[in-house]
Amino acid sequence: MIPFNKPVQLGSELTDIGRAFVGGQTAGCGPLGEACEARLQAMVGCRALLVSSCTHALEMAALLLEVGPEDEVIVPSFTFVSTANAFVLRGARPVFADVDENGNLDVGEVERLRTARTRAICVVHYAGNSCDMDALRVAARGLPIIEDAAQALGAEFRGKPLGTLGFAGAISFHETKNVGCGEGGALLLPAGELAERAEYLREKGTNRRRFHEGLVDKYTWVDVGSSYVLSELNAAYLSPQLEAFAKIQERRHAVFRAYQQALEEPAERAGAALLGIPAGNTPNAHLFALVFRNGKQRTDYIRHMRENGILTPFHYVALHLSPMGQRFHDGRPLPVSERLTDCLVRLPLFFNITNSEVDTVIGRTLEFLRGV
Repeated sequence: MIPFNKPVQLGSELTDIGRAFVGGQTAGCGPLGEACEARLQAMVGCRALLVSSCTHALEMAALLLEVGPEDEVIVPSFTFVSTANAFVLRGARPVFADVDENGNLDVGEVERLRTARTRAICVVHYAGNSCDMDALRVAARGLPIIEDAAQALGAEFRGKPLGTLGFAGAISFHETKNVGCGEGGALLLPAGELAERAEYLREKGTNRRRFHEGLVDKYTWVDVGSSYVLSELNAAYLSPQLEAFAKIQERRHAVFRAYQQALEEPAERAGAALLGIPAGNTPNAHLFALVFRNGKQRTDYIRHMRENGILTPFHYVALHLSPMGQRFHDGRPLPVSERLTDCLVRLPLFFNITNSEVDTVIGRTLEFLRGV
């Protein structure tokens, strides 16, 4: 079976994780985590705090914004539940916006959906691409923009790293991402003055890090917070991948290009389409997707690929269609989110996929497209 994803394997994982034991610290905020943060900061150009998941990075962003029960936050419906949950946990109401044909927030929705209660806009950089962030800033009219950049490490909009263009950005190091550590994430803070409070939030609301740096003689409870720290074990797994990021990206882009070159025209002839790369974006080859004409065609494709030993999953069910999402939604259709829910499918794309496996995926996909 060719899986949809495999975690990155560089061949040194057991040795790498052993470094945490040799160093004598497996809890978070140790030297391995600090090394990861330094490398991340060099990559994105702003302060980066390692956390235990992208979900927790989004929750921290909501805490930093002090989102509350009277607030609304505009979020795209075609996303993972964490995008909305981060604000629901603070008592805010998510207002679901439709997306464009590439899965990114429809900027025109912001103007229509904003009210006096709108506290922020949370944009999701789907597939490692973004909407027009310049146009979004204009539409936001000064409202804070939180970037759910879970899929976007290494991607840029007009030369600037995604996740660094708003109030805060959230990165994922889940095993399905370009680099990962099983479960993990990072909070990106373009406004450096937020970093000290973010460290309190990450350390259960204490000033523990300042204590370890010798800046206070004891640490104590100074703010709200939770246990958002990433362990040294996870950091030991992540660190070599960050060091090898260029190599990992080179391979992913090669696989992406192979799919694109082989499948773009046959997909179009069959009435399907490749997920596009919006203007201004430098993509990171996170995800390669086909969008079929209808749900039946997609279901038939997934079945065809599985029968030939290849896993090609669909992605999100739009949040406004979910049982929880319906508690907040006004019932209006969000046609593009609904279409992607029904018609989008993802092809295997990971660092360790072999050329033979790529050729097999292409061959079986072409076989299906010819029969449509």
